[in-house]
Amino acid sequence: MEGPALFQETQRFLKNPWALFALAAAALGCGAGLFTADALGNLLHPAGLLGLVVGGGVSLLLIVGGLHTFVRPDGLYVRLVPITRQHRFEWAEIVSATACDYRPIRDYGGWGVRWSREGKAYNVYGSRGVKIELVDGRQVLIGSQHADALAMAIASARGA
Repeated sequence: MEGPALFQETQRFLKNPWALFALAAAALGCGAGLFTADALGNLLHPAGLLGLVVGGGVSLLLIVGGLHTFVRPDGLYVRLVPITRQHRFEWAEIVSATACDYRPIRDYGGWGVRWSREGKAYNVYGSRGVKIELVDGRQVLIGSQHADALAMAIASARGA
């Protein structure tokens, strides 16, 4: 990454009501795993460990995970922590960037890194984002709680 960020945003999964529901379910899974292991008298019982590992893993993902978006002089950076590595879109590969409303479940099948007929999406919560059209015709949606500011920062950095 070169140069100071012209725009930056970090969104967390835990702002999404569905993520809070998933976190509660994961916590119940952890509790059920501990209860099962204790009831069987063996804290290393596979049923107990499965509940702990799955519930704990989902909980950890939801607590530490999030979408990091940066607009810098050398490109647009997007990373869904801890799921993806950072992806840089160079200005030469972006044709347009437009703030838009979208329906996460209907248009992309949910939140996270998603693929659909609409293209690829990086989103965590909300229904606003910036739709980017690439030179090769692909479209990428980046969810943002500040979609207008993100689109303006992209246009400014591209010199458009």
